[in-house]
Amino acid sequence: MSEALRIGIDLGSRKAKFALMRGGEILRLADLDTIAFYKKYGRIVDDELSLDLEGSGIFSADELAEAQITVTGYGRNSINLHGARVISEIKAHVAGARNQTGLADFTLLDMGGQDTKVAQVVAGRLTDFVMNDKCAASSGRYLENMASVLEVSLDELSSHCDEPVALDATCGIFGESELIGQILRGYPVARLCAGVNLTLVKRVMPMLKRFPSDTLVITGGVALNGAMITLLRAQCGMEIIIPKHPQHNGAIGCASNG
Repeated sequence: MSEALRIGIDLGSRKAKFALMRGGEILRLADLDTIAFYKKYGRIVDDELSLDLEGSGIFSADELAEAQITVTGYGRNSINLHGARVISEIKAHVAGARNQTGLADFTLLDMGGQDTKVAQVVAGRLTDFVMNDKCAASSGRYLENMASVLEVSLDELSSHCDEPVALDATCGIFGESELIGQILRGYPVARLCAGVNLTLVKRVMPMLKRFPSDTLVITGGVALNGAMITLLRAQCGMEIIIPKHPQHNGAIGCASNG
């Protein structure tokens, strides 16, 4: 008897991510801008979210007819997708990290578009977690805003970690003003980019210290920021593992068995 076909959907604040899996095998990954996806393929019917997944071209009619669908995403309890099982973001990301790494004991750092989550996993089970979803200052949105102020791409911002300029504002909005002040002081863009990346590290370190571990698994789009990872590795004292598909981790978790 073949393994069940499963679809995982992670409705993030910036991107909607999709995974098609059979057993532990990833058959397909996809993502679309969340707002554009909602505008074109989403609507509310009888207080439930209805998504035209076939119309989006991500899944075929046969796949949708066969697959079990599980969804998670930004807003957690506000999602009520018609015909789908809904799980928490933490559960989805832990399952995704376990599926992608094969680890049973680790600390998980998930840095998304508008929030950051840190979870402790022991013997394959989630034991505790903490979230920062009140302010986007420790998320991907902060990096986007700072890159805009510096007039550089996210790729450029993510390539600098040497001689970071001190940026101490704890609020994303005040951080923009502080960064502009440092620009006016004549610091080079490379050092300012490094300062932005170090600021992100300083904001997540207090969360990480709550759940010490030998291994830190990092997921979410910010995991692709190589400079931030280099700076974090120098401070956290843990072995850092980045799964093959950090941005799709939540969707993979939704589509995983369990």
